[in-house]
Amino acid sequence: MRLATESIVKPLPSHLFTLHDGNAETRWEAMAGQGYHTPNDRFFVRNHTATPRVDAATWRLLLHGPGLRRAVEVDYRQLRAMPARSVDVTLECAGNARRFYDSQQHEPAPGIQWGLGAVGVARWRGVPLRDLLTMAGLRDGAVDVLATGLDAPYVHEGENLGHVRRPIPVRKALDDVLVAYEMNGEPLPVDHGFPARLIVPGWAGIASVKWLGDLEVSTTELFTPWNTLFYPGVTTMTVKSAFELPWPAVLEAGRRHVLRGRSWSGNGRVGHVEVSADNGATWHPAERRGPRREAWLTWSVAWTPRQVGPHVLLARALDETGAGQPPRTARHPFGYHFDAVVRHPIMVTRG
Repeated sequence: MRLATESIVKPLPSHLFTLHDGNAETRWEAMAGQGYHTPNDRFFVRNHTATPRVDAATWRLLLHGPGLRRAVEVDYRQLRAMPARSVDVTLECAGNARRFYDSQQHEPAPGIQWGLGAVGVARWRGVPLRDLLTMAGLRDGAVDVLATGLDAPYVHEGENLGHVRRPIPVRKALDDVLVAYEMNGEPLPVDHGFPARLIVPGWAGIASVKWLGDLEVSTTELFTPWNTLFYPGVTTMTVKSAFELPWPAVLEAGRRHVLRGRSWSGNGRVGHVEVSADNGATWHPAERRGPRREAWLTWSVAWTPRQVGPHVLLARALDETGAGQPPRTARHPFGYHFDAVVRHPIMVTRG
């Protein structure tokens, strides 16, 4: 078993996670046999510095700025006493699937070389951000909401860039953003933002600031290193699909295998998934597993491999807006937005 890293508190056993320089990627085979939600113990972790220990008894969330009529401070007890809602939301790192720019397209991009495991779905419970903004008296001229985390300041190339902070437009803040304090029915684990974090549905994970401590509401557009130097122009996430299989996987020839996977999109619900086992020559519709929900679609398809040797499995999805997964995607200079069909290697052996 791999124990916690210096930057992550929870245990990181090697059968659940692949480690990337202080960050933890979920192994997709660890989702086999799981329910709709990603269990907290195997949810991926992306930290810019290290997980802080924040005392809920002294924690305060400050709302302030020229876009509000008054400054408001909310403690943990007050936050939990406010009307709450629970939502299933996909949380995904902007660089998820970055390594395939290199391994599939021979166009390497800088950054953490994530496979497909920097993603998870949880049931988040908390207070709609619009309720907090209304309580503080949101002005008509409000433009951006800048969320700042309580983790240590981030140093990049010798320069202290301060705390992780990322603005979101007021129109998004008023739509579906949550100040969450529970994850899958439990208080937020420390690695996932305890005591409170933002959850910004559909957007890259950097918008869902962890260990939330400050919300500044501006009357002008705001800029920080996290929307200029890092993650410029990154908002809605793309369509992706993954098999709940090891990488690579070993399957026995002549046996019927039920292949399971999940597909998701920042644009909305995934409505259709196809799978190919012959390098894309033919595609077969996958069968939906469970209800058709917003966060991701769970699916399965049967396959009986006949020939021994290396094979490649492909899965592609289509969401409700018509966005899908192309055979190849345009290179992104920071390795974001990889939405091409991923080639999953399989070795078929004799029984």
